[in-house]
Amino acid sequence: MTLSKLSLRNARRQAGDYLIYLVTVILSAALIHAFNGLVFSQELLTLSSFMESLPVFIIMASILVIAVTGWLIHYVTAFMLTRRSRELGTYILIGLEPGQVARLFFLENLAVGGVALGLGLLLGNLIFQVLRAITLSLFHAPYTFSLAIPPKAVALTFVYFAAIYLLVLWKSRKRIRTMNIHDLIYYEKKNETEAVKKSRNRRKLFTASVLSGLLGISLLLTKILPLALLGVVCVLVFLYGFFLSFSSSVPAYFDRRPGKKYASHTLLIYRSLSAKLNTMGLTMATISLLFTVTLICEGTGMLFSALFESRVDGSTCFDIFVGTEASAAISDSSATAQTAAPQANNPPAGASTRSIQNPESHTESAFPEFQPYLEYVRDQVPLRASMQYHIYRGENLQVTNYIGENASYYAYYDYDPLMAYSDYAALRKMLGYSEATLEPGHYIIHCMEYLGNLMSDYNDIVNIDGNRLSPGGVYTEHFTQKLWDGNGRGFLLVVPDECLVSCPVSHSVYGVMTSVPLTQEQDDELREIHENHMGGNAGLTYFSAGFFTLMTRTSLAREYASMSACTIFPLYYLALVLTMASATILTVQQLDESTRYRRQFTLLRKLGMDRRDMSQTLLKQFAIYYAMPALPPLLIGIPILCAMSYAFEPGTITGIAHLAGILGTALGLFFLIYFLYILMAYSSLKRSVLH
Repeated sequence: MTLSKLSLRNARRQAGDYLIYLVTVILSAALIHAFNGLVFSQELLTLSSFMESLPVFIIMASILVIAVTGWLIHYVTAFMLTRRSRELGTYILIGLEPGQVARLFFLENLAVGGVALGLGLLLGNLIFQVLRAITLSLFHAPYTFSLAIPPKAVALTFVYFAAIYLLVLWKSRKRIRTMNIHDLIYYEKKNETEAVKKSRNRRKLFTASVLSGLLGISLLLTKILPLALLGVVCVLVFLYGFFLSFSSSVPAYFDRRPGKKYASHTLLIYRSLSAKLNTMGLTMATISLLFTVTLICEGTGMLFSALFESRVDGSTCFDIFVGTEASAAISDSSATAQTAAPQANNPPAGASTRSIQNPESHTESAFPEFQPYLEYVRDQVPLRASMQYHIYRGENLQVTNYIGENASYYAYYDYDPLMAYSDYAALRKMLGYSEATLEPGHYIIHCMEYLGNLMSDYNDIVNIDGNRLSPGGVYTEHFTQKLWDGNGRGFLLVVPDECLVSCPVSHSVYGVMTSVPLTQEQDDELREIHENHMGGNAGLTYFSAGFFTLMTRTSLAREYASMSACTIFPLYYLALVLTMASATILTVQQLDESTRYRRQFTLLRKLGMDRRDMSQTLLKQFAIYYAMPALPPLLIGIPILCAMSYAFEPGTITGIAHLAGILGTALGLFFLIYFLYILMAYSSLKRSVLH
């Protein structure tokens, strides 16, 4: 048999013996190829100017993915070299040169890698189409199926995997060429060197690592950057210290409790587990660290998704929003309505403060400050309804202080914002909300959803221009309350019109509802009008340095679609590869023990253990083995994600149920993939061992 034929035969056998590893490498290649397609897709990059950042984020994630994939391939290749060392030594005994054996091992692994890369490229094309369809749907752009993928993406994927495999196989080939027959034959019996030699020291390390973990989580929850960085160090000490010392600490616990040690099959389970951890403690710690990063990536992706959704829904309830700068804010409480907002003049006593356009006549008495926008809307935009109105200044911070003392709230005004009931009723009708009734002598609170329960408990009387008003209803529909020049910052008080006769105006708002969504061309033309009107450049969502804010639902949706693609895609890309690589290493290690387990359970059967007890013992041993690297990430990741959720802007997380849903989804995604690997491994191991 020639060397090439022997290599192909061994490659086929290797693919069968390590099928889970081969599948993982194929999936990793497919994901890398698909995301490389996003990097080089001009169709997607031209959807929005914000998409220009997408290649940067994906390349940053790809660097980590390539590092993890390289570690997986290196680890499994070294593992296979260890397990096949006796076979390779036998080849030298029958006359092959060490260089030929090294080339044999190199060629068969290169063949497996080539097959994995080829299948990965094919599968990657399909995954790219899924990612492309999702991205286009975020921008509400039409999708047509096409298998074409940028050639640069294919070339980059090939370069990545060629570099990984050539480097890993070169190191393996060099090792084989320098080993003699004796080293090869007995290389399989070589165990991982223990980092901590003495059992007493390992027990001390176990205690110290647990304390370090508790301290690290506490520091991470402080939300103070220097302390959080120290907390990360403590968490790393916990992970590695825990697994390096487990093999001595847990058996010592049972040595002091012989009743538990010899109960049921505890001794068998923990002796096998301790022996396993004694040889792969560093590997288990690294896998647990990767699982922690995975959980945090998935949870962070869910939190960002909630943030973007909250911003799109809460920033503006109008299709087009134009607002003047508020007359006074926390940062400049000395400003007056006349000096800070010269365009916003008080209406005459008893006059209506709103101007509503009739879409059929296309006539509207414009507030002078909104004239350029109104003219464009009248001439170019299919109009359903529009309205111009004022927001007024309250006399004090009574409600603002109440919210600040009882909720997470970023105050902006140095007064409670007010709105006339006639304006409020007209706005609700224009937006399609149900009618809100205001009884005489009462006021209505309209606030963001996360403040709804708090404001329902507010029963204090407010004074508006000498009028004592009692609490009325509380409403929480989306009402443009995330902006400083919208309908209040988080909340506003709706009061009878006659109470506002002497109240100064805070700022003015022009809201438009269109018959059809704005096109990108219309959005760009409005932006140009805004820049000309303000004499400067608009920012991300058309915020400018002047007195006006322009915001459209189209611009918001496109901006946050871009931000979703640039953050959530890379996070889940990284999380998926981390989970698969870590689970593969655990599974390869476990399945390789099938021969030893078979001998062990054959002996137990001869000693009288029935099949049911053997199956339960194997299941417990298997469950503990897979649970150990997954439990520390839960203890670390969940507190970190909870802390992150409270660091987001108020209103992003609307309650405990919302946060629990995000954490549950993140955990569900992680354990779904992990459970698939566990199920495949257990089915294979049970069939091999108990049969």
